[in-house]
Amino acid sequence: MPSSVKALALSEAVFAYLDTETTGLSAKNGGRVCELAVVSGQGGREVGRLSTSIDPQTPVQWGALAVHGITDAMLRGQPRFAEVADELAANLEGRVLVAHNASFDVNFLQAEFARLGRTMPEVRVLCTLRLARRHFKFPSNRLGAIAEALGIKMDGAHRAHADALALRGIFERFLAEFGKRGVRTLEELVAL
Repeated sequence: MPSSVKALALSEAVFAYLDTETTGLSAKNGGRVCELAVVSGQGGREVGRLSTSIDPQTPVQWGALAVHGITDAMLRGQPRFAEVADELAANLEGRVLVAHNASFDVNFLQAEFARLGRTMPEVRVLCTLRLARRHFKFPSNRLGAIAEALGIKMDGAHRAHADALALRGIFERFLAEFGKRGVRTLEELVAL
């Protein structure tokens, strides 16, 4: 990084904690987003929130239903992705997207934006699953297991809003630990 560019302190970065629930296990195989939540935080305080169910216009597959329990009937009459795309983009732009198994969520969002003839906003992405595997020793690296190990209460696991809130708590604990190791800027965190 050129010396003329000031490194962004972690306390100045805005993190968008994202979770999606989907109709299937793969965006490439036609799975769609049926619920999403973004909880944004900066310096330990919440600065934005979006949480919504989405009518995917396709049935929820059994494998996904077994994970999150969201039925087709629960999604009927909810907004379509096109109706929330602008608000979602506004909640991502200029922020650092944080997700657990981030490639899963990002692939689904990219596919949803592509269906609209748009591209997902360009964001830096941090994956708490990768951070957990590389820098911590949890009995399991599932989101719920990490939350439990850190004493973070989860109400409604495998629902987007509850998972996004838990994700925020987990990531803030990770940041505190990385701070003890001397990580102070976003660039240093991304380098991990």
